[in-house]
Amino acid sequence: MLDANVKKQLDTYLQNIVTPIEISVSADRSAKAAELSSLASEIAGLSDKIALNQVERKRTPSMAIAPVGEIPRVSFAGIPMGHEFTSLVLALLQAGGHPSKADPALQEQIRNIQGEFHFETYISLSCQNCPDVVQALNLMAKLNPNITHEMIDGALFQDEVEQRQIMAVPAVYLNGEHFGQGRMSLEEIVAKIDTGAEQRTAAELNERAPYDVLVLGGGPAGAAAAIYAARKGIRTALVAERFGGQVMDTVGIENFISMPYTEGPKLAASLEQHVKEYGVDIITGQRAAQLKRDKLIELELASGATLASKSVILATGARWRELGVPGEAEYRTKGVAYCPHCDGPFFKGKHVAVIGGGNSGIEAAIDLAGIVKHVTVLEFADTLRADEVLVRKARSMANIDIITNAQTTEVLGDGSKVNGLQYTDRVSGELKQLDLAGIFVQIGLVPNTEFLKDSGLEMNRMGEIVIDTRGATSIPGVFAAGDATTVPYKQIVISMGAGATAALGAFDHLIRTSVADEPAEALSMAS
Repeated sequence: MLDANVKKQLDTYLQNIVTPIEISVSADRSAKAAELSSLASEIAGLSDKIALNQVERKRTPSMAIAPVGEIPRVSFAGIPMGHEFTSLVLALLQAGGHPSKADPALQEQIRNIQGEFHFETYISLSCQNCPDVVQALNLMAKLNPNITHEMIDGALFQDEVEQRQIMAVPAVYLNGEHFGQGRMSLEEIVAKIDTGAEQRTAAELNERAPYDVLVLGGGPAGAAAAIYAARKGIRTALVAERFGGQVMDTVGIENFISMPYTEGPKLAASLEQHVKEYGVDIITGQRAAQLKRDKLIELELASGATLASKSVILATGARWRELGVPGEAEYRTKGVAYCPHCDGPFFKGKHVAVIGGGNSGIEAAIDLAGIVKHVTVLEFADTLRADEVLVRKARSMANIDIITNAQTTEVLGDGSKVNGLQYTDRVSGELKQLDLAGIFVQIGLVPNTEFLKDSGLEMNRMGEIVIDTRGATSIPGVFAAGDATTVPYKQIVISMGAGATAALGAFDHLIRTSVADEPAEALSMAS
């Protein structure tokens, strides 16, 4: 199961186990059970602090991990390889007494949660979003004896997937009921089950003294802005719903200068670690609600908290654009998907469509063609917008059809899942229908700027924040960077440079002016 290099690395990690642990394997005569048993045996063979035993569990094949003498609260139904191998390693280390790097106050909050919480998370091993959720819930189960968690590989437990009509991952169930879908941070999960947590956090944030620079957004632009600001020795905070932003949804990154290849979650983790080295106040799990400017700039959060600052850098990024047609919202996660890497495996052997003929759409079609039976690409324009090398690759694949001049008009379903779509031929005007099991939407990005509509900030017709060469917006003291702005190219490396520019612009603003002394008339340029 494990090659020599992986074994060597794993052996190094397992040296951090300080208390004996036990791996309990539930196996039958299947090939997958044999693989899991082999994996467990190899791991146990690397440390004298790991014992191995055979048990019977509800799901087979599966493995549970716990300190010796304790009833397991963390388990894996399936073989935790691929993106989930890190989840397995962390579970082993945490069961063996190695401390988590999560915020100590958050860990203490988890320990004090009252009630019984039995979580199940359905994943696919190719999903780059799933490990964050699995690892968060595993940590919660480790910290609180009233919490259990089981990762379930949907590919191995198809009966359950079909019974629960799961068509997108990660899909989390709590005490048998659907709890959440998609990426969730540890903070977000805790906030959902710890009643009163949001109010306590809001009260604490309201007591904070004003910052010099307040960065809104945790993606590449926000991280770069926070680092550049903090290096100037000024009081800096970064506020975000989650750290990493859209980068967390990116699988392969091959155009980041000096790094031939990396993956989104790895880059996001590096960004977060770098920001932490500069003492930046990182405030996650918070969503912006409104921006106001008086003597100071105030950022109101959806939780009810308000943060004040002498300057603000908006780096809120963008999200996948939706079709906006009937049926899309109704069948989201039930056949309508936005991440082919995450949800593609659920459509193995089926017919799917990709909406969008740009790079992301054609890349999605190529990836899906190796999993599904057939892919139909629908492009609104009369030509594809993707790079020629991608177009040639897609056209060379026998199970990809490309239709241009196609306007998607409706997502069709049977009430529980997608079964087709309707589109209009823009040349003939004819309404046509495709029978499908899944629809992957890849039609570009929309900036996360809705909360700014009443702020007086100048934006273009697409909702992008208008900035100058220094990252300054139409409101004094407010700067912006990254995909939420009018910068022409939405690329990671460009966002980082823009974040640095905005931070330097904000610092220059702070040393040249006092926000408190600026005349109220300065706002007139924004109105």
